Amino acid sequence: MSTHDFSQLLQKSFADQKLARAEKDELKQWLERLAPDAQKTAQLRNQAFAFAKEQLGESATVVNWLEDVVRLLHPVDAQTTPVSLHASFSPHDNCPAVICEQLAEAKRTVDICVFTITDDRISSAILRTFERGVKIRIITDNDKAADEGSDTDRLAAAGIPVRVDRTAYHMHHKFAIFDQKSLLNGSYNWTRGAAENNEENFVILDLPPLVSRFQQQFDHLWSSLGG
Repeated sequence: MSTHDFSQLLQKSFADQKLARAEKDELKQWLERLAPDAQKTAQLRNQAFAFAKEQLGESATVVNWLEDVVRLLHPVDAQTTPVSLHASFSPHDNCPAVICEQLAEAKRTVDICVFTITDDRISSAILRTFERGVKIRIITDNDKAADEGSDTDRLAAAGIPVRVDRTAYHMHHKFAIFDQKSLLNGSYNWTRGAAENNEENFVILDLPPLVSRFQQQFDHLWSSLGG
């Protein structure tokens, strides 16, 4: 069960612009299987509002108003300890598939800051996301950008802005920020070796203060590496 499944359910129910009884039952059963906590429920609610605004385009003023009112009526307790939305461990979990799913769900922006990218499955997903009109920026390290199998040049050639750390030290981060809302971070390099052999991990969190801190670091690095 994923937010991608929820997105598909929303699209299916919106086809005739009304929520039929059978569609309500399907959504209800899906939610019962997912058993979301308050944080996850808020995320799904926001996803539904975002979907509605996407359908309305420039006429989404009323939906924006309704979303603000609903948030006031059903606030997420800011004191509640946030939970990890997802944790993956290689080589046992399908880490590339999880990363590709995050890319597929991105709506506006993806900022990627990783030591190296050599896994073609992830690189292809990045390209598909970029082709959908999502703004993507990539920061990587010069010692790995020139390695055999590196996909940095391929991504840059497609028009994706790429900046490379050329200092004597390593840009060793492995994180990505999706829509400035979700953070993927851990030891996991975006390589087939990490996927199939290494003991690696990453978590995906939806915690605004933490996402904001990583976004600040990304923007700092982006500026410091110049054009």
